[in-house]
Amino acid sequence: MKLALIRRQFAATGGAELYLQRLLGALSSAGHELHLFAERWSAPLSGVTMHPIMVQGSRAQKPLAFARAVEAAVQPQTFDCVLSFERTVRQDIYRAGDGLHRVWLERRRQFAPWWKKPLIGWGAFHRNMLRLEAQTLDPARTRAVIVNSDMVRREIGQHFRFPEERIHLVRNGVDVDRFRSGKRAETRRRFGFKDEDLVLLFVGSGWERKGLKYLLRALDHLDLRQGIETLSRDLTGGVGVPGGLTRRSVRLLVVGKGSRPAFVPLGCVFAGAIADVENAYAAADVFAFVPIYEPSANVVVEALAAGLPVITSVQNGASEWVEEGINGSVLEDPSDTEAVVKAISFWASRPFRARPVDPDRLSLERNVNETLRVVQFVMDQKKAERS
Repeated sequence: MKLALIRRQFAATGGAELYLQRLLGALSSAGHELHLFAERWSAPLSGVTMHPIMVQGSRAQKPLAFARAVEAAVQPQTFDCVLSFERTVRQDIYRAGDGLHRVWLERRRQFAPWWKKPLIGWGAFHRNMLRLEAQTLDPARTRAVIVNSDMVRREIGQHFRFPEERIHLVRNGVDVDRFRSGKRAETRRRFGFKDEDLVLLFVGSGWERKGLKYLLRALDHLDLRQGIETLSRDLTGGVGVPGGLTRRSVRLLVVGKGSRPAFVPLGCVFAGAIADVENAYAAADVFAFVPIYEPSANVVVEALAAGLPVITSVQNGASEWVEEGINGSVLEDPSDTEAVVKAISFWASRPFRARPVDPDRLSLERNVNETLRVVQFVMDQKKAERS
């Protein structure tokens, strides 16, 4: 089969890119002819014909310009299936990995200070994104949609008349072995953490959306309380025996790109983007990520693969992976500092690790196989219509 895939920018790193690389590899192994339409990519991909889509214009103009340009490039050719990872105007399958732009604007208004609320969503960029999103989710233009959470499936149903039976849930997946291979002791030394420190981990860029400021507030609150009180443990003989209460310092390791906030409490380490992020998970005790909107954060799946308890918000579709009190905590309001502190205190007091999630459920292979089934289903549909 001849397949077209659309991804505006393709780099060699990142969760979405790793997923697309694995998908392309699986499709190539199955004997399909692959064509990738992209504005830029970091390196050639084996077995894939690359089609450069070069567009000019401002930030506001480029998404529409790319959508029009890629339609013009794809339309003259005959493909058995067109799979888009971007908001584009005509495709067989759209993977809504970025969620809905209109819901993101709603969440920004919800959590913004009062004076900023009326300004959110103004401007040509947002108007163009909303227009493009409506075209992408027009059932006459798109045969099927892949979502990575039930949350996004519900949002599409609330805002668009897209048939529910044409929306397919394929949850994110990761390289489980990688995130179980981190080096704890040496990574804690690298970032200056003591053995007795409670280390929280945040991974991500785009810090407004991902709620970093709420974690910084919680860390400041805990600093005012001079740490966190937990049961000490005597581990002699390899058997954990509860001891007396001890006070532990709470540290926050921030991995990812962003402008350093004006106020940073004590105990916070900004590591920037790091290639060996699996070591950051190994160094941590709790993964804390409380976004105001996230379709389904891949970092939550990575944390669960690493065996960490996850503190996240209900506004994150990946919260659907979390069983309350079993492998994490889900907060109704990420801006509620007391709720964040309470969740941290709960997991700091647990004398055991979070219950592990079945690695097969978390795996990238499962994710790719489920995506392939949707692609095959649509190709079979089109073939039946032609016959």
